[in-house]
Amino acid sequence: MEIATKLAPLALALIMLGLGLNLTVHDFIRVIKIPKNFFVGFFCQIILLPIVALFLAILLNLPAELALGLMLIACAPGGVTSNILTKFADGDVALSITLTAIISLVSIVSVPFIMLASIDFFEVGKVNEISMLSISLKMFFVVTVPVMIGMVINHFAKDFIEKHNLKIQKISVILFSLVFLAIWVEEWNNIINYILSAGLVVLILNVSMMIIGFYVAKLFISGVAQQRCISIECGLQNGTLALVVGIQFFGESVQSYIIPTAAYVLVMMLTSLIFVFIVKRNS
Repeated sequence: MEIATKLAPLALALIMLGLGLNLTVHDFIRVIKIPKNFFVGFFCQIILLPIVALFLAILLNLPAELALGLMLIACAPGGVTSNILTKFADGDVALSITLTAIISLVSIVSVPFIMLASIDFFEVGKVNEISMLSISLKMFFVVTVPVMIGMVINHFAKDFIEKHNLKIQKISVILFSLVFLAIWVEEWNNIINYILSAGLVVLILNVSMMIIGFYVAKLFISGVAQQRCISIECGLQNGTLALVVGIQFFGESVQSYIIPTAAYVLVMMLTSLIFVFIVKRNS
């Protein structure tokens, strides 16, 4: 996966720049104004998603490599396509943007913490010796800094950004797709094995979290638009970020651990499109 591993950090930085270009201070103030909506989504994605992944890994007695790969995609923040699909599903796009942005920023702490805990739990010894501070700093430069730069550009060139917003979103989706297209091309001979070994567990994780997210939101939030948003946020993860973090932890052995991420990306797009079709049909 030489091409993918070299492309991923640059692609992630540009994707996060694209996210920042669509953010304003008001997206963060919204958390204060409507805290319940945000914290329900935050709880589902930061707390419930890794717990469900851990439960599945133990229940299905997954090999350590697959278990860690599952935890890797589970602790990643929402993907760049979640905002677009939330819009298609007539969900709360503003809430989706806020959740994606803040959880992405929080991920520079939450992802290393969850991964280091998972490595200890599954007793995997063949990983790079790396501290939480070290990986958080590396994530800061490819996640937080590009978002901040994007917000500054948006502040000074708001009209230009609004005019070209759709193009910016398309570029982010293309970059995301290119990374995983590179993985699938380089690992074409192993694709069937990847799907057979990780397909079922990532499908269960993805579908169960979309259902859990929807009904947890329904329990605590009255709006249908917010329920749809949180369901999609729970189902769509940032696979590019998961790959970048995986490279930091596992180095040249990342191929063994990235299988669930590669499989999850395929599954999440399919299930999310089905979800959008169902909710649009029932609207």
